[in-house]
Amino acid sequence: MADTAMPESADPADPDSSADPVPVTVPRPASAPEVPAIGTVEGDDPLDRAVWRLRSRGCWDDAAALLEPHAVRHAPSALRRAALLVERCVFTATGWAEAEDALRGAEALAGDDDERGGAACERGHLAYAATVLGVRDRADEARSALGRAAALLAPAAAGRPLLDFRRGLMAEHVADSPDSARAAYRRAHAGATAHGDHLLLSFTWRQLAGLALRDGELAEARHGFAESLRIREELGFLIGTAPALAALADAAPEADADRLRAEAARLFRLMGGVPTWLADHLSTTVTAT
Repeated sequence: MADTAMPESADPADPDSSADPVPVTVPRPASAPEVPAIGTVEGDDPLDRAVWRLRSRGCWDDAAALLEPHAVRHAPSALRRAALLVERCVFTATGWAEAEDALRGAEALAGDDDERGGAACERGHLAYAATVLGVRDRADEARSALGRAAALLAPAAAGRPLLDFRRGLMAEHVADSPDSARAAYRRAHAGATAHGDHLLLSFTWRQLAGLALRDGELAEARHGFAESLRIREELGFLIGTAPALAALADAAPEADADRLRAEAARLFRLMGGVPTWLADHLSTTVTAT
């Protein structure tokens, strides 16, 4: 996928973009169901800035509480609040009932195709998270909801890149279809670039790099993981920085990998053991430090 988000570099997910790749055996990256919710780095509105600051530090309950008064009758606020609580489930594997309640409220208020499509996208993502985190197999529900979102959201809709990304996650982590996942991630990357969604770009870079690592394309993987980490650090997305460090460590030379994992472990402890799914990947480092 050629676009301006990948300057002076090959596509991290294109096996033909590197000359004469050397097959190697590499570990899977610190893969996980982490996904951005609707809305990323917010604008000049004080409420938007406050919600972003809380969300970026993993304070989803507090961020959702700021939106609660507006979510009673305002469909976009209701959807945004539901998305925050769904994201909390993804990162902590807790709060499922609260997310379901918020999502039902957003679905009830949705008044047009974009709002209904956004709610369906969140519904599908919540079901996906429950499936991959081993809470309950809701894969069929996730497919149905994401398919409904695809029917509702126009190709140029603001929510379409996030939907493409989440369909990529389903393809990779549920259907075990890396080729389909790569195509979806590329669409999401192009859409995020077009919409200026830098946080989503940090996720598309990461997932494309994970597929490159899976194929033994170490240089491409390092580049993608480094871009993901750079964006998250620039945005101040603290809750997502430890996973980005751990993922880059999987593609880095041994000396750099130890340093990156140590920093990831430090941030993981600082964030109170969130995201929870990173614990196993860092268990050796966490114990050692």
